[in-house]
Amino acid sequence: MRVGDVLPPLEIEITRTLIVAGAIASRDYQDVHHDAELARQKGSPDIFMNILTTNGLVGRYITDRFGPRSVLRRVAIRLGAPNYPGDTMVLTGTVEAVEGDTATVRVVGANGIGRHVTGTVTVTVTVPGAAGAEGARVAQGAEGAEGIEGAEGAAVHEAAGSRP
Repeated sequence: MRVGDVLPPLEIEITRTLIVAGAIASRDYQDVHHDAELARQKGSPDIFMNILTTNGLVGRYITDRFGPRSVLRRVAIRLGAPNYPGDTMVLTGTVEAVEGDTATVRVVGANGIGRHVTGTVTVTVTVPGAAGAEGARVAQGAEGAEGIEGAEGAAVHEAAGSRP
């Protein structure tokens, strides 16, 4: 992985089920995320995705690209254009910084009406059996998905510890 590496894109179909399930899973019961008629009464053309669902999808994008041993250290995102049912969001990423086994990736998620999400993710990739507390230095060079390689508001998530 090197500064300037571009990650493969991820296309996510925005369905009513995804929007409602994400809101319920994150305990966000605001009507604009599940009731189209009430969303219209509040000025929105339809229900729309909440920021916590977007945050989870950004995390999925990074861990899918960096592999199962990757650990999200920091996710900082800002929402822009809403994700409405029937659209597709395309997530893209570019490595902005690399320090040892940790990278900072600029992420953009765009849909049919503009940029839905922008932000940065700091991710650490450990190699099984590597020496040291955090593992070995990440192999140089991106190897794709299998290898090591706002309107509504903003969210920042700090992750501690590691995932098995």
